[in-house]
Amino acid sequence: MLVSDFKKYLLNELNRSTLTAEAYAADVEQWIDYTTAGKSDTLSIDTISPEDVRLWVASLSQAGMSARSIRRKVQSVRAFFRYMMVTGRMATNPAVGLKLARPAKDIPVFVPQAETAAMLDNEIDTMDFDQVRDHLLLLTLYSTGMRSAEAMNLLDRDVDTRKRQLRVVGKRDKERVIPFGDELAEQVEAYRALRHEIGADGSDRLFVRRNGKPLYRKMIYNVVHSAMAGQVHAARKSPHVLRHSFATDMLNNGADLNAVKSLLGHASLSSTQIYTHVTFSDLQHNYQQAHPRALKKGG
Repeated sequence: MLVSDFKKYLLNELNRSTLTAEAYAADVEQWIDYTTAGKSDTLSIDTISPEDVRLWVASLSQAGMSARSIRRKVQSVRAFFRYMMVTGRMATNPAVGLKLARPAKDIPVFVPQAETAAMLDNEIDTMDFDQVRDHLLLLTLYSTGMRSAEAMNLLDRDVDTRKRQLRVVGKRDKERVIPFGDELAEQVEAYRALRHEIGADGSDRLFVRRNGKPLYRKMIYNVVHSAMAGQVHAARKSPHVLRHSFATDMLNNGADLNAVKSLLGHASLSSTQIYTHVTFSDLQHNYQQAHPRALKKGG
């Protein structure tokens, strides 16, 4: 009951997404299961101490969980304790002073520009609705850097081909406007015409299935993964890789870091700066491959 109420609080009071609320609730349920040794009905919330939380974190670490995953779970439990304080069930937050190891920042996986171009230049049947939609989806993700969920929820009315811009509703309902080029504008118009022709105009979303219903997350993943398979050599093949590729290619071709931050919808510049590591790594590799004095002779 406590976790269910917490989830409603996240959704209705804090306006968190369904996915976020479900993830937080699952983490809290895991913590409760550990704390009560599997007997959740015996939980005594007002007796929880910082040491109890530290023991739980230690158990996660001993189980081999990454620092990033542990940090996320502790964030969930901290939020739960804050909720308990708001509702008067706890006087203090026992997780507030917990010190955690900083997770190493992963270098984003991206697709080399030439491979992305080759994938997007594949010929399609312009009268086949699924092929036209899937190709437009790939081009939209790469051309705008939007997230999979943002593309899934993109409203048809928010894509203005005349002004060459679209409006995206991102995390925490933050809106941003993203410009796009002639190629995307032309393909949106062609897709809309074909969508109307087959009678699939029943949704307010841009991307729909043949029956007019919106796409779902797994379907978007499958479209991207299938298109990348055999075409690109990235370690992962997902919509988020196209987002990483968008940011990397923008910076490699001279875009301002702050501009890329705004296009991606990042809350802080630090989230965008990780792409500068990618571009420097690429630059360093090219230097070592091309400069006659970069490598030791005989190496």
